[in-house]
Amino acid sequence: MKNPFLQPFNAPFEAIPFDKIELKHFLPAFEEGIKQGKAEIEKIKNQSPSFKNTIEALERNGHLLGAVSSVFFNLNSCETSTEMQELAQEVSPKLTAYSNEISLDADLFESVKYVYKHEDRSLLSAEQIYLLEKTYKGFVRSGANLSVEDKDKLKEVNTKLAKLSLTFSENVMKDSQEFEFHLEDEQDLSGMPDGAKEAAAMLAKAKGKENGWLITLDYPSYIPFMKYADNRELRRRLSEAFGARGFNDNAYNNESTIKETVALRLQKAQLLGYASYADFVLEERMAEQPVKVIKLWDELLEVALPKAKEEIKELQDIAQRLGADITLESWDFAYYGEKLKNEKFAINDELLKPYFKLENVLDGAFQIADKLYEITFHKREDIPTYHQDVMTYEVKDLDGNFVALFYADFFPREGKRSGAWMTSFRGQNKYDNKNQRPFVSIVCNFTKPTETKPSLLTFNEVTTLFHEFGHALHGILADGYYESLSGTSVFWDFVELPSQLMENWCYEKESLSLFAKHYETGETIPMELVQKIKDSAQFLSAYQTVRQTSLGQLDMSWHNQIEVSELSVVDFEKEATKNTALFPFNPNTTTSCAFSHIFAGGYAAGYYSYKWAEVLEADAFEYFLENGIFNKEIATSFKRNVLSKGGSKHPMELYKAFRGAEPSSKALLRKSGLL
Repeated sequence: MKNPFLQPFNAPFEAIPFDKIELKHFLPAFEEGIKQGKAEIEKIKNQSPSFKNTIEALERNGHLLGAVSSVFFNLNSCETSTEMQELAQEVSPKLTAYSNEISLDADLFESVKYVYKHEDRSLLSAEQIYLLEKTYKGFVRSGANLSVEDKDKLKEVNTKLAKLSLTFSENVMKDSQEFEFHLEDEQDLSGMPDGAKEAAAMLAKAKGKENGWLITLDYPSYIPFMKYADNRELRRRLSEAFGARGFNDNAYNNESTIKETVALRLQKAQLLGYASYADFVLEERMAEQPVKVIKLWDELLEVALPKAKEEIKELQDIAQRLGADITLESWDFAYYGEKLKNEKFAINDELLKPYFKLENVLDGAFQIADKLYEITFHKREDIPTYHQDVMTYEVKDLDGNFVALFYADFFPREGKRSGAWMTSFRGQNKYDNKNQRPFVSIVCNFTKPTETKPSLLTFNEVTTLFHEFGHALHGILADGYYESLSGTSVFWDFVELPSQLMENWCYEKESLSLFAKHYETGETIPMELVQKIKDSAQFLSAYQTVRQTSLGQLDMSWHNQIEVSELSVVDFEKEATKNTALFPFNPNTTTSCAFSHIFAGGYAAGYYSYKWAEVLEADAFEYFLENGIFNKEIATSFKRNVLSKGGSKHPMELYKAFRGAEPSSKALLRKSGLL
C-alpha cells in the first residue's frame, strides 16, 4: 500500500495531498513516525552534548510524526467521522506515551542539562538562547527531575488527560448534532428574517424532513432564532438545549469527564511541585501567577459590573414598553438586546448583512493585509483540499515570492465542530538554508448561501472572520529560524493580540469602504451606517466585559483549587459565578460541560487570555488611531517586532519593542466606553 505520508508530497508547494489521504493511511504513518522519532532520540543521546547536537537536534526531532499529527487532528475537528474518532482514541495514548518517553528520559535530560549549564551563551544568538532555556524548562516542567515512581504516575496522568480531552470534545459535538428543533407551524418563526427562515427550510430539506423548518445548535441557526423569534417559550427551550450540551442524561454527559480532568490536572501540578494547576500553567504566561489575573478582573469589574446591571435594566424596561410582563431571563437577552440596539441606533443585522457578502469580506481582509503588510492573496484551484467547501490561496510578497498557503473553510456541516479557529498544517522554519513557508488555515461556521442569496454575514461573523484572519497573519508572516518558536507558538495570553487587533479594522470608514458593498447593487456601505456601526460598538459592552470575566473566573475556579471540590459540576459553577451573575441561575444548564476551550483546547487556566490580550490590543490600536489606521511605519513595526518574531522572545519585550512601553488596562476601558 502506497502511503502518501511516506512519499514526497508532489502537489504545488509540496501541499498536503488531501486527495490521496485515506483513513487507513494514518495509523501506519503514526507508527512509522514514532519509530523514526525514537531512532532520532537515540542518536541524540549517543552524541557529545552541544547546542547543535542536542538542543537543535531535539527541536528538529519527529518531522514525520508532526506532519501526520497536524493533518489528523485538524481533520478530526473539521471533517471527522465515527471511525476517525475511534482512531483518535486509539492513537492518542500512543502519542502521549511517546511524548512521555522523551520528556522523562533521564539520559536525554542529562545531555540537555549539560548544555544548559555549560554552553557558552556568548556564542549563541538571542533566539538560540531562548530555545535553550525553553527546552531545559520544558523538560523540568514535564517531570524530568521526578523520581522514577513519580515519573510513572505522571505518565499515567498524561495518558488519561489526553483521552479525556478527546472524549469531552466528542461528547459536545455529538450532543449538539443530535439536537434538532423541527418546526412545522410557520407562526413559530414569527419575527425571524426571511433569510434565516429560508436557511431553516433548506436545513430541514437537507436533513430529509418533508416540510417545515429546522433549527440546530450551530451558531448560524441558533443565533438568529435567539435574536429574532418572538415565541419566548421556544427561545427558552432552544437556549436550555444549548446550555445543556454535555449535561444531558445520556451517553454524552461530561460531568464525570470534568471532575476527572480537574483532579488529574491538580495531581499533575502537585507532582511537579506546584500548589495548583493554575500556578503550573501561569508560570509560562505573561500573567505569571493567579493573583495578577485576579487583579485585572478586579479592575475591570469595578467599572463594568455596575454598568452591566444598568444595561440589563434597560433591556427589562424595553421588554415592558413592548408589552412583555416578564422578569428578564438569559433567553431574552439577545432578543431584547436586538430591539434596544435598533431603537438606539436604528441598526440591526438584517440592515447590515446585504453589505457583507462573504466573498467581499474575505477580499477586504486580503486588501487590508496588503495595505498593512504588503502581501497579496491569489486563489488556486490546483491545491488539494479535504472538502469541496475549502478555498485555497497562494500568499505572495511585494516581489512575488511565495509566503504561505492559506486555506479557508467557512460553512457548518456534519463532522465539523462548532465555533471558529485558526490552525496550521505546516509550520515555518529556516533549517538547512531553506525558508520553509507555512500552510495556514481558518475554520469557521458561517451562514451558508441559500437558493436566493449568497452567504451574507452578520456583523459578528465579519468580526469573527477578521479575528481568525489576524491569527492567520501571525502564522503567515512568521520569520523565525526554529519552528517551535515561530508564528503562533507564543504564550497563550499573547496569542490573541494579533487576532483581536485585526477586528478593529471592521469598524473604520477607511477600511469598510474597501469591502462593505451591497451584494445586489454594488453600492458602498453608506457612511451613516458606518457611523452607526461605530456608535453601536460599545453597545452592551459592560455586559460583554462581565460575561468574559465570568468565564475566566469559572476557568480559574476549576484550576486554582489546591484540593478538588466535592461539589457537583452545576453547584460548583453556581458558586464560582455568583459574583458576576446577571440573570437567575438555571440548574438545567451549565457552561462547564460544553466549555471546550478549557477542557478540550489549550485554554485551561488561561481563558483570561482574551481579556488580557484585549488590554494589549486596545493599547496597540490607539497607536494606529493616533497616526492613521494604515500607517506604514507602525504596521511595519508591528510586523517586524510582533508578527514575524513568534515566540522567540518574552512577549512583553516584543510588545515594548513595538509600542515603546507596557500597556495599560485603561486603554481597554476607554475603548469599551467604560471610562
